[in-house]
Amino acid sequence: MKIANRFHLTYCSNIHPGESWQDVNDVLRTSLPRVRALMRFEGPFAIGLRLSAAAAAALEAPAALAAFQTFLAAGDYYVPTINGFPYGAFHGQRVKERVYLPDWRDPARLEYSNRLARILAALLDGRRDIVGSVSTVPGAFRREVRSAADEDAIASNILRHASELVSIRRRTGVTIALALEPEPACLLETVADAIAFFERSLFTAGRIARVAAEVREDLTEDDVRRHVGICLDACHMAVEFEDPAAAIAALRRAGVRVCKVQVSSALRLADGDSASFASALTPFAEDTYLHQVVERTRDGFAKYTDLPEALSAVSPSTGRREWRVHFHVPIFLATIDTFDTTQPYLASLLDLLKRDDVCPYFEVETYTWDVLPPEHRAGDVCTAIARELTWARTTLES
Repeated sequence: MKIANRFHLTYCSNIHPGESWQDVNDVLRTSLPRVRALMRFEGPFAIGLRLSAAAAAALEAPAALAAFQTFLAAGDYYVPTINGFPYGAFHGQRVKERVYLPDWRDPARLEYSNRLARILAALLDGRRDIVGSVSTVPGAFRREVRSAADEDAIASNILRHASELVSIRRRTGVTIALALEPEPACLLETVADAIAFFERSLFTAGRIARVAAEVREDLTEDDVRRHVGICLDACHMAVEFEDPAAAIAALRRAGVRVCKVQVSSALRLADGDSASFASALTPFAEDTYLHQVVERTRDGFAKYTDLPEALSAVSPSTGRREWRVHFHVPIFLATIDTFDTTQPYLASLLDLLKRDDVCPYFEVETYTWDVLPPEHRAGDVCTAIARELTWARTTLES
C-alpha cells in the first residue's frame, strides 16, 4: 500500500507456512483479502512475496505465472519485493544456521536469485515507478567463510547476479536490485561490515571486469551500485546496537544503496539478574530459528550465536547490562511480560527514514509468529498482520 504518497508498505509472506507454490498461492488467496478487510484499506495492496527454490521454479512456469498475474490484477495487489533469503524449508522443522545455505559461494544461490529476479520483473511489468528488490543472505554464515577464496566466490557470484539484473533491465525496462541483509553472526553482520565488503569486494574494477568478460555482458561499477545494495532490518540493527543515523550517513558516504527496510522488532532485557534473564527468555529458546544475542555491559559487548548458548553462559553481574535477542516479535508490542522490545528503536529508525530520502520500500517481517510462546499469540495470524501494518502505517504517516 502507498503511505503518505511516498512509501510502499507491505508484509512478508514468510509469516505463513508453505514451501510449495501451491501452498503459497492458497494462503495468499485466503489471507490477503482478510488482512485488507481488517485494515479497512482500499486501493492497491502490496505483497512481500516469499518463495522457496521449489516454489519459485513452479511459479516461473508460464501458466502458473499468468494465473498469479491475473489474481494480482483482479485483487488490486502488487509485488514490489521478494524475500529470497530462505532457500528451502522455513517452518515446522529445525532451520537454525541452515537458513543461510546455499550461501553465495554456491552456484545454487545464484541460480535461485536469478529466477526470483526474473519472476519479479514479470510481476512488475509496466511498473517502472517501482524499483523491485530481492532480499538475500548476508554472503554466508560467518564461520563458513574461512579464506580469501571464499570471499572471492561470494563476491563473484553476486556480480554474476548483477549482470543478470542488468540484462533484465535492458530487456524489460524493469529495475531489480539485490538487497544483502546484514545479520548477527554472518559475514555481513553490521552496516559497517556491509560497507567494507562492498568497497573491497564489489566496487572493484578488476573483479567487475573479470566477471563481465566471463558472462559476456557489459557490467560497470555504476551498474553494480544500481543493482546491488542492502536490506536494513531494524531488528538486526537493534540487536547489534547500531546507531541508525550514523549507519545511514555511512551508507550515503559509501554510495551503498538501501533497497528495502524490514520493519521488525527484537526482544530486549536490561538490568536484571541472571535468574530473571533465564526465567524470562527460556520460553523463547525454541528449536526452529537461530536467535543471536548481543549483551552490553560496562566492559563492552559479548556476542552469542544462539539464545541457548547465551543462557548457558549467563553469570551473576554486579553492573548494568542489557541483552538484545534476535527474535522477531510483533512490532505493535512495546513490552512483553516483564521485559521490553526494541520498538522504540524501530520507531526512531522509521522517523529518521521518513525525514530523509533513503528508501521508499518498507516490509513488516515477523516470521516467528508460529514459534512465539502461546500466551503471546492472542488472536489469529491475519489479525496480528493487520495490527502490525496499522502500527507501521500510523508511524510512517505521523
